[in-house]
Amino acid sequence: MNILITGGSKGIGRAIAEKFAANGYTIFICSRNETELASTANEIAQKYGVKVYFKACDVSKKEELKTLSSWLFGEASTIDILVNNAGSFVPGNVHEEEDGTLEFLTETNLYSAYYLTKYILPSMMERKRGHIFNICSIASLKAYPSGGSYGITKYAMAGLSTNLRDELRNYGVKVTSVFPGAAYTDSWRSSGLPETRFITVNDIAEMIFAAANLSPQACVEEIVIRPQLGDI
Repeated sequence: MNILITGGSKGIGRAIAEKFAANGYTIFICSRNETELASTANEIAQKYGVKVYFKACDVSKKEELKTLSSWLFGEASTIDILVNNAGSFVPGNVHEEEDGTLEFLTETNLYSAYYLTKYILPSMMERKRGHIFNICSIASLKAYPSGGSYGITKYAMAGLSTNLRDELRNYGVKVTSVFPGAAYTDSWRSSGLPETRFITVNDIAEMIFAAANLSPQACVEEIVIRPQLGDI
């Protein structure tokens, strides 16, 4: 079984890669930083004894996604699971954001998942099996201070998932929207809050793995996971 994870070199993406590697999956990861990718791939391969393939890719650029897709199908005949995890966060309010913020975040958070899914879907539809996980956010469900364009793009990501779920149900392809609350990653380590206030990246990985391993006739449509004490 083959799984592709965008933004797979660290944080949530790496945790997902490790969980599936521990269960014998062949791992494909991409991100912009080739050095980090190589290090992550080597560490996972050595730790779990599985094949880990990696390729540097700026997922905000359609041409690079096309190149990534061609490379994928050169290395593997199928991609069984796609995790659209890559994304960026820029805090701000709509009325005061710099021009270009919405465009940048739309390309990174939405277009990346839209186009990569389009490139990989035909093989899933032909085989009538596959699973797509879109990493949305609690920000996809409600507005919050300084959410701005980030929140807009995450709402759109949830919309993409909902439409894909409706389109693909008769093709045997599952679609799951994942709505994580604040997870203890690099972006939160400087917050001054204790680690225990956050969910862990492994929490998210565990839920995705469980959803991916249900019977063919069952689909978890949404995973909402928040800190025990509520949103931050």
